[in-house]
Amino acid sequence: MFDKILIANRGEIAVRIIRACRDMGITSVAVYSTADADALHTTLADEAVCIGGPAPKDSYLNIQNIIGAAQGSGAQAIHPGFGFLSENPDFAAACEACGLTFIGPSAHTIALLGDKVAARDTAKKAGVPVTPGSDGAVSTAKEAAAIAGEIGYPVMLKAASGGGGKGIRKVDDPADLEHEFQNAAAEAGMSFGDSRVYVEKFVADPRHIEFQILADAHGDTIHLFERECSIQRRHQKLVEEAPSSLLSASLRQEMGDAAVRVAKQAGYRGAGTVEFLVDSDLNYYFCEMNARIQVEHPVTELVCGLDLIREQIRIAAGERLPLRQDQLRPLCHAIECRINAEDPYRNFAPCPGQITGLNVPGGAGVRVDSAVYQGYRIPPYYDSMLAKLICYGEDRAQAIARMKRALSEYLFEGVTTNIDLAMAIIHAPQFAAGDFDTNFLERSQLLARFSQPDGGDAQ
Repeated sequence: MFDKILIANRGEIAVRIIRACRDMGITSVAVYSTADADALHTTLADEAVCIGGPAPKDSYLNIQNIIGAAQGSGAQAIHPGFGFLSENPDFAAACEACGLTFIGPSAHTIALLGDKVAARDTAKKAGVPVTPGSDGAVSTAKEAAAIAGEIGYPVMLKAASGGGGKGIRKVDDPADLEHEFQNAAAEAGMSFGDSRVYVEKFVADPRHIEFQILADAHGDTIHLFERECSIQRRHQKLVEEAPSSLLSASLRQEMGDAAVRVAKQAGYRGAGTVEFLVDSDLNYYFCEMNARIQVEHPVTELVCGLDLIREQIRIAAGERLPLRQDQLRPLCHAIECRINAEDPYRNFAPCPGQITGLNVPGGAGVRVDSAVYQGYRIPPYYDSMLAKLICYGEDRAQAIARMKRALSEYLFEGVTTNIDLAMAIIHAPQFAAGDFDTNFLERSQLLARFSQPDGGDAQ
């Protein structure tokens, strides 16, 4: 087992990893930008090293500075968290070249799964359904149009690299394809340095279901059931829960087995997530595999009774998985709301600033993963997520009731958050009934409540 781990991240995930290290008796090393000198992860870690200026490219994306901090501190391993360099194969390769253990899959596996075209091919080789579409990236709008004509409109144009909803366009009309192809390719190139785009059939009103997997270096792979991630805005998840109210026991087993096959086909090691789209007829299609820990991992931790960060570290140290698939049973129902410093009433504009007042909810069935405190000044350079509020209970109804209570107790002063939107979602009758999909916010007209000052729609 490692004696010292450097955490190449910031915010709540850095705090989460530091706490796991402390539980395991491992010395933690934080890295921080000059804007994060007073951040919670900087002060909680056993050691902290400044790695550059506020801009991510100068600090949290600076591979050379992070590797130097690890070597200078005597760390044996680096945990990348999520975001930043977590799915960068060059970073994983640099760690390996410098004798540092990268707590995650190999550089080769990251590169394979980071290329969405190659990932689709991996799923097909594993015998897992993928949406009809191009066999690989398409180089011209004319080629994309030919494929769209074969599979039928509407279609999706998707960036071959990256994620986060960038480089994605829905095309309903053949007359719009060339324009949207250029837009998707340009956004993909700007966001990921890779302008390749592929075509796939649009799945109408799908559910977004993902399966958490763990795979060790000894050939054992298990899934830890699913997470429902269908409540989204512009392809960004807002609410996640486990288990999904959609899946029967047999479909859960079938999709879980498919997720394991994809991971094995990719030669995966560590914690990862296989994402699916499920249509109204309960047909499921491989979407992508994320080669890192997910933002929403706490709901799985609660449902399965495992510390996923601890398991990541154990796997990276060469240890075997602690459980077999047949030993796992769902223990509860859990729901997570992402609390962001953004204003739903002003088109979700980021709201950096100082938190002058703060009340954090608690009580039975409530967990808060956060890195903010009263007096903390939210910097404008990074993601707007302040916290993850996770509530759990013996069944879905109890988890929802506790989430309503916790959201009503959560108070931020000095900055604006999206708590009002989270409240609206959790109180919606459709949510209570489990009657939602990835178009829930648009179809339910929830966003209409959050009007701009000129009366326009919040979207």
